[in-house]
Amino acid sequence: MPRVCEFTGRKTSAGHTYTLRGKAKYLGGVGTKVTGKTKRKFRPNIQTLTAVMADGSVKRVKASTKAIKMGLITKPLKRKYAYRPETESA
Repeated sequence: MPRVCEFTGRKTSAGHTYTLRGKAKYLGGVGTKVTGKTKRKFRPNIQTLTAVMADGSVKRVKASTKAIKMGLITKPLKRKYAYRPETESA
């Protein structure tokens, strides 16, 4: 499965990492120069967790931590605290 959040659509994006040479001007140098650019990936923090869907079913989904913090995911109850065994009616 791809690394995509089902709620926010966040996915892996591309960018560069820069290699610099020289001393910064504020440190007394003549400035830094870029001597190389290398491709890199920015990966979102995707977690697999169990969530309650809109229709009430429980499903395992991939969600970004940002979606979890925003409250877009509702987790199911771990225990049924109000559970009472059924009594036989005679």
